[in-house]
Amino acid sequence: MAGPGSGHDVVIREREPADDEAIRRLNDLAFGGPFEGKLIDELREAFIDAVELVAIEHGEVVGHILFSALTTMVDDDAIPTLSLAPMCVHPGRQNSGIGTALVETGLELARRREWQAVVVLGDPDYYPRFGFSAELASGLDSPFEGESFMALELVPGALDGDDGLVVYPAAFGLVS
Repeated sequence: MAGPGSGHDVVIREREPADDEAIRRLNDLAFGGPFEGKLIDELREAFIDAVELVAIEHGEVVGHILFSALTTMVDDDAIPTLSLAPMCVHPGRQNSGIGTALVETGLELARRREWQAVVVLGDPDYYPRFGFSAELASGLDSPFEGESFMALELVPGALDGDDGLVVYPAAFGLVS
């Protein structure tokens, strides 16, 4: 999978176990602490890491994204849904297209693997460019609300219904 050009050779590929220490260091650097690295470990240990990619530049991990499975019900039907979290790019390489390439590649893999929807808690100025919508997510009962909680249907109509519920895995540390 090729990545952004911008004069740099960036390759987007699926995560390999040998990447794990670099992924942890990158997340700690990008987020300023160990929460995301611990979250990644717990999602992997629970076997709900569904799509995980890295951006490699000059042999180094400069970007990472993880989509994990979560329980989503709409009108008593289980909808195969992913949570996009976390996603990061090395601070020195932000605003170079790496994050966009990670999200776009991850969403394409999720479609091919027959996931029907994705939710994200993130920057309301960033994620709508990929089709994420706070309005679509507002129909889902979740620990989150507001413009930062967004959803994207990978299958049109997947989240249509009167009664939606999103249940995050224990790894996220949310109290129901």
